[in-house]
Amino acid sequence: MAAFINGFDENNRRISTQQLLQKIYAALEAGETEFEILSSGHHDIGGPLWTRDGIPLKFTVKNPGQRVGAFGLAGTEIVINGPAPADVGWLNAGATVILKGDGGDTTAHCAASGKIYVAGRAGTRTGSLMKRDPAHEAPELWVLKNVGSFSFEFMGGGIAVVCGYDSDAFESVLGDRACVGMVGGTIYVRGPIKGLSKDVWLMELDDFDKQFLLDNMPVFLGKIDKPQLFAELTDLSQWQKIVAKTYEERQAAERPTLHEFRLGKWVEGGIFGDVVEDDYDHVADLINTGDMRLKIPHWQDKAYAAPCQAACPTGIPTQDRIRLLRENKTREALELVLRYSPFPASVCGQVCPNLCMDACSRRHLDHPVAMKELGRLSQTVAAPDMQPATGKKVAVLGGGPAGLSVAWQLALRGHSVVLHEADKEVGGKLRQAIPSERLPRAVLNDEINRIKNIGVDIRTNSKIDKQSFEAIRGDVDAVVVATGAHNPVVIPFPGHERLVKGLDFLKEINNGGKPGVGRKVVVIGAGNAGMDVAIGAYRMGAGQVTAIDVQRPAAYQKEIDQFEALGGRIEWPVFTERIDAEGLHTKDGRLIEADTVIIAIGERPDLSYVPREWLTDRGMMETNDCWQVKKASDVFALGDTIKPGLLTHAIGSGREVADYIDDYLCGRELIAKPAPVMIPQAKLHKESFMPQNRGRFRVEDACSEVHRCISCGTCRDCSLCLETCPEGAIVRREKPDGTFEYVSDETYCIGCGLCSGICPCGIWQMEKVVF
Repeated sequence: MAAFINGFDENNRRISTQQLLQKIYAALEAGETEFEILSSGHHDIGGPLWTRDGIPLKFTVKNPGQRVGAFGLAGTEIVINGPAPADVGWLNAGATVILKGDGGDTTAHCAASGKIYVAGRAGTRTGSLMKRDPAHEAPELWVLKNVGSFSFEFMGGGIAVVCGYDSDAFESVLGDRACVGMVGGTIYVRGPIKGLSKDVWLMELDDFDKQFLLDNMPVFLGKIDKPQLFAELTDLSQWQKIVAKTYEERQAAERPTLHEFRLGKWVEGGIFGDVVEDDYDHVADLINTGDMRLKIPHWQDKAYAAPCQAACPTGIPTQDRIRLLRENKTREALELVLRYSPFPASVCGQVCPNLCMDACSRRHLDHPVAMKELGRLSQTVAAPDMQPATGKKVAVLGGGPAGLSVAWQLALRGHSVVLHEADKEVGGKLRQAIPSERLPRAVLNDEINRIKNIGVDIRTNSKIDKQSFEAIRGDVDAVVVATGAHNPVVIPFPGHERLVKGLDFLKEINNGGKPGVGRKVVVIGAGNAGMDVAIGAYRMGAGQVTAIDVQRPAAYQKEIDQFEALGGRIEWPVFTERIDAEGLHTKDGRLIEADTVIIAIGERPDLSYVPREWLTDRGMMETNDCWQVKKASDVFALGDTIKPGLLTHAIGSGREVADYIDDYLCGRELIAKPAPVMIPQAKLHKESFMPQNRGRFRVEDACSEVHRCISCGTCRDCSLCLETCPEGAIVRREKPDGTFEYVSDETYCIGCGLCSGICPCGIWQMEKVVF
């Protein structure tokens, strides 16, 4: 039984086209393959849709809007009970469309495959731009009566049949100016013809033509419920056919060629003869190859970064990771991520705000690629192969995400690394400040153990002062300052001595302590750290927690939602006047009662162990564009010692610093690396990807995401360009290293741009030629 899709709501009001299509998508996802649709001018019904297992789809539609059957795919049948407006079967790609009434303008416009049967008349520009891809069945258009003016304009392929039934009152069953610019295909027509373009021949039928009509006419009449017309419409003496003239036949006209006109009729020397010389030997054709093309295609694989990669502070090329997963190279895919971050499961998979997902091109279709789930795949993967030992030694000061990241990267490059951490265990704020509910300690420990297992010499309880810093510096080839920011910022308003420092509060909780809080707690600061503190206060027994800020809360929405679900309240903008035993007094005269006030508005680094002249006026490490301390070439700094940032900024800077230190240790010149340029959305073509219902979207298996990734800026080797090129100018070449490339041969390429227009990943770019 067919699924009924109603274009009206329970109050008999018309719903939007988007709502109607979402109903269809939901039914399709639920396994339905037959649909009865009561429409009210809703457009785009019937395509492009398919089932994963290839079961055919059937739509029965009443009262459709424009573009019914547009982009229809093979295996889809669309029956329209009654007339339909413009663009029936527009860009049909294989569907069977049966219109049991009149069709509007541009019926079968740009059809490339499939069959369209019309039981009545069709409007202006019917069949225009019909074409044929040799790799697929030719498109067919059958019209029982007649068509409007400009019919079959620029037709390039396929078969059209205009039966001329009940059309005696018309001067021409093809309308006025039919077949203008027609270059291919065949039109079978019955009835009067007038005003036909000079671009075509009107011819008698041959035996093949007659057999085609006799074999297929019963099919057409059966589809439109008119089998009784067979005898009348198969009197083949009434039929003719129209075919396009060849290029040579068009050139055989009586008018002189442009070359002849220029040599024989033009002003001697030309109207610009006094300023330019022209030998008149070459005149550019309308369509050219080689140097005479107006545009030249270039295969620009990886010329741009994918939006996810460009937005990720760590720079993980997820499009490459997913390509490897798609090729079943799981080990290589997970190792690739480890070459960018030692914390794909802890950070990407647990606590990162996932800026990559905010930028993902897939969100324009349905939902971003599931980066968290992909990150968790790498939790227990062994480290990639290390490079041979270099004999160079580097000291890393600080065991937070920045220090661990640079130590990991340097060790993989073969350098000997000693890491000094003041705490009893490494991990920095990943361990000290983030609650275990957000970051399970088992996940963090797995990834820290992987760093230890590659030979990083980690020395805990090793606090750095001026004397130890100089001793360490003298014992190594380079030093990395990555001690983070652990001095909480405290504003000196009256009563500030009553404040509890947020970072100290979180560290005590994460070390297993139970810091006491009162019944009512106020948290100054509503960023992510503030939310961690506020939620921690509830865990320590607070009854009511209020978070305040001077600006819109900077915390991510999921952190705010979790806080508010516990009963927490956020107020902003709120400016603190003073703190006393009653609570927090605001500058506008209010009192927010509080037994405990905790401040969490940021931290500053303690860099007292380095010379003061190495620091900026704000007390941060002063480095050049290569993260190298300006006044000490063997010292590099990163993370919160440079400027505050996200965990992913610290990890990403660790990888970048490792690259520069590797150059430094190997005697190479340090040159700042530019940030990758993100591919513009306009260069991508997402039509090849089927959107999924946003509300019902669920990630069941991270590896299934490989089919959703658009692979922005990186060729996914789909060969659409190769198969689409009308001149066969594109070839795929295998390289000795196992990689590949696509090349356009200028001998055959006409610069049409189809490769650029169809490439889903934005790889083919058209260069405009300036003569």
